Amino acid sequence: MKFAEVAVDAPTGYNRTFSFSIPTSLTVSPGHIVQVPFGSRKLQGVVFSIESYPQVEDTRDIIALVTEDVVLSDIHLELARWISQYYMCTLFEAVTPMLPPGSRVREKAFISMERDVAVGEHHNLSVLQRKVLEYVRRKRDVDQEHLVKLFGDSMRNTVKTLITKGLLTKTTHWTKPAARPRVIFHIRVVDRKSQEIKEWLSMGIARRPRQTALIQQLLETQDLVALPKLRKEHGYSTVKTLLDRGWIEKVSIVVDRDPLENRVFQPFGRTQLTADQKAISLDVRSSLIDSNRTDGTFLIQGVTGSGKTEVYLDSVKYCLESGKRAIILVPEISLTHQIIDRFISRFDKKSIAVLHSGLSIGQRFDQWWKIKQGSYDIVIGSRSAIFAPVDKLGLVIIDEEHEWTYKQQDSNPRYHTRDVASYLASTSRCVVLLGSASPDIGSYYRGLKKEFRLHILSQRVTSELHEPSRARTIKNVPLAGVTLVDMRQELVEGNRSIFSRYLRSSMIECLNADEQMILFLNRRGSSSYVQCANCGTGVKCRRCDVFLTYHKRLQLLLCHYCGYKKGLQSICLNCRSYQMNFYGLGTQTVVDEINNHFPDTSVLRWDRDSATNIKSHQEILEKFRSRKSQILVGTQMIAKGLHFPHVTLVGVISADQGLTIPDYRSGERVFQLLYQVSGRSGRGPQAGKVVIQTYQPENYAIKTATEQDYQKFYKELVE
Repeated sequence: MKFAEVAVDAPTGYNRTFSFSIPTSLTVSPGHIVQVPFGSRKLQGVVFSIESYPQVEDTRDIIALVTEDVVLSDIHLELARWISQYYMCTLFEAVTPMLPPGSRVREKAFISMERDVAVGEHHNLSVLQRKVLEYVRRKRDVDQEHLVKLFGDSMRNTVKTLITKGLLTKTTHWTKPAARPRVIFHIRVVDRKSQEIKEWLSMGIARRPRQTALIQQLLETQDLVALPKLRKEHGYSTVKTLLDRGWIEKVSIVVDRDPLENRVFQPFGRTQLTADQKAISLDVRSSLIDSNRTDGTFLIQGVTGSGKTEVYLDSVKYCLESGKRAIILVPEISLTHQIIDRFISRFDKKSIAVLHSGLSIGQRFDQWWKIKQGSYDIVIGSRSAIFAPVDKLGLVIIDEEHEWTYKQQDSNPRYHTRDVASYLASTSRCVVLLGSASPDIGSYYRGLKKEFRLHILSQRVTSELHEPSRARTIKNVPLAGVTLVDMRQELVEGNRSIFSRYLRSSMIECLNADEQMILFLNRRGSSSYVQCANCGTGVKCRRCDVFLTYHKRLQLLLCHYCGYKKGLQSICLNCRSYQMNFYGLGTQTVVDEINNHFPDTSVLRWDRDSATNIKSHQEILEKFRSRKSQILVGTQMIAKGLHFPHVTLVGVISADQGLTIPDYRSGERVFQLLYQVSGRSGRGPQAGKVVIQTYQPENYAIKTATEQDYQKFYKELVE
């Protein structure tokens, strides 16, 4: 007899599996999802290994296979073991992001009554027991976890008591998978040469005209016709009658939910590589074919606009020519649209998969299984795409590798994508390519210490030709000029506007030249906080203990960490004063100020309030790309990897935001944001300008960002 070591969906301690015997009726392999008994429950689990001897003397049988197919490879099982140990989570938690989307199911307990019980008949019930009994009587069938949320943890014992008394019953059901293949029924004629059908049609259309019309439609087309369409055109009863007669039949067809279907893409021309870009690409190529290498991670530190994406494209091209596949990761879902455009311009659309949380669960399910089947050579997505079931993985690219969004912080496993990719590089012998204008300090340090293979692109390049059908030549261009404005001096000289005089004049100049600008403020909403002017008490989140941000459009105070909402209060809860004032700035305030100064100018706002889903992200970007608006106001979203050739001005409203956050990396993050957003200006033929407003011009992070000198910032911080 063989035994399976299974990681179960329960809090069991990290890196722990349990032994289960394999029934003779089942064929079980490592990587299978199974259903197993666990105490009095039935749990889902993942098989990690098959052994000849169990960990314990007495074992229980695996109940069933949840999926017929093996869903996890040996590489991903080994990766899950490492994640479990390194990030101190259970094996099942570690393996969860690798499972097919929507495949996680649980056994749920439901509480009900077999008969209608009058609560008043039982005088020996406690107050809580009466409340629970009355609630179940009204709802009839209630999820036990829902009862716990309503009445607290003590409810479990209460339910047990009521079950013992015979007043309640408990049943368990398995939840259905959140996603499954999309099946659409189609209709076809069973026998096109049927004599019975011919005789029917010969009687004329007057007899059963709807049935006759349906039969004629199916005979005239060689393709299957979707059942919903026929029901809409001819009626449900018409279709059912012909089905019952046996003249037509239903055929189930699995329909692929392709996220790239009906997408319009922005074409990009092929650009000649510079000498520095060619050197990096050749180094990556040599590593792809060297099976004996000891270091498989590259770091490209390239100034904004230096052509890192071209290196990515060339590296992926060689990877595919070598018979391997690639994963490309971006820090924000909103950036997938642009990177997909670039890759589709270079590779076949049918070879590219998209995988991120912005897709529907059905789309992710279809994409995951098609990746598993080897239908795609390239996978593009956010951090979770690192776990895509890519066979023959040769290259992993992490664009803007410094971004904190690559770190999963919400739930277990709390992993960092860069570390996961590095482990993959060591186990699957793939190459990892990290790219950023302002790399993570730790990554750059490892590059200097030769742990990563460091390459530097110090020169910005741009195209001399913007025709997608032709190969574009490149030329070196300077970085945008940066001007630092001391807002303290603006106050001394009587300017209390959020725009300095120099920024306002630069905005007028940009608008008059019919060019575009980006205004950056890393705070959404209308005001940073609301505070009593009498006693100084601010309105804080009751869960996070941080100031709530006022959103004028919603007339609400919101916590940007946990989502807590609160109505605007006119009275201080501490001193009962009515002197509640608004302080600080938000993106909505910036938009309002622009509308006051430039009422005839179209303004777009891009933050988590204005863009709530992937479609709205794309709409905003497309409007700005097509020059339907001259001004884009946004938060950190606009600082990452965007390419707008007509943007000649970037204005940073307040560079100080983030410096006071109690985080030892606050200075690094401020520098990265300022450096990155400065790089959005002057990426086309026109020279760019950047205006940074600050109350702390002497701060090292702001000074080095103004100089656009990453190496100097690194020395200031580390040395």
